[in-house]
Amino acid sequence: MPKIYDISMTIEESMQVWKSYEAKKPHITNVQNHDQGKPHESLLTMNTHTGTHVDAPLHMLAGGETIETISLDRLVGPARVLDLTHLTGFITKEDLVPFAIQRGERLLFKTSSSFTEEFMLEFVFLREDGAQYLADIGVGLVATDALGIERAQAEYPTHRTLMRNDVIIVEGLRLKDVAAGNYTLVIAPLKMTGIDAAPARAFLMGD
Repeated sequence: MPKIYDISMTIEESMQVWKSYEAKKPHITNVQNHDQGKPHESLLTMNTHTGTHVDAPLHMLAGGETIETISLDRLVGPARVLDLTHLTGFITKEDLVPFAIQRGERLLFKTSSSFTEEFMLEFVFLREDGAQYLADIGVGLVATDALGIERAQAEYPTHRTLMRNDVIIVEGLRLKDVAAGNYTLVIAPLKMTGIDAAPARAFLMGD
């Protein structure tokens, strides 16, 4: 049986969230328990972009498609982890060219974000020229270990370039214990409809 690497973030109140905003932290409340003579149940309140999640085009494109339009067959299959841990600031086209990326590939970016559980304000992101390069190739999916695929770019060109070219975006992976190479990827977003994103469980299978 192949080794399974869980690459999902754990949903908990102390987890990292975008820019450490209090309003974006998940909250778990006990609503009934055994001391009351009832089964133990909890209420979870969280943003759809909490932890490991899949973005839908609606997130950045007015009138864009919603999360249920992303089929599972696009989230499951061969994938490649790219080691970009040597980079600081951003990922450019020039950084990606040496990987000989092919049309339809599912790509996972392993950056310095995988080595901390704290939100990194200066996390490594995919710059607009890198996004355009991947869109021109026609990759199928781009996933990153940061909580965002981009930052510090006016009008969100990385998101919008990928989304307009039918490239799926996944954010918030945990790749610390995963070596660069080829794997089988499984991403299972919650089955939701009509919204801009969904939290997901994600794992890789490989040697």
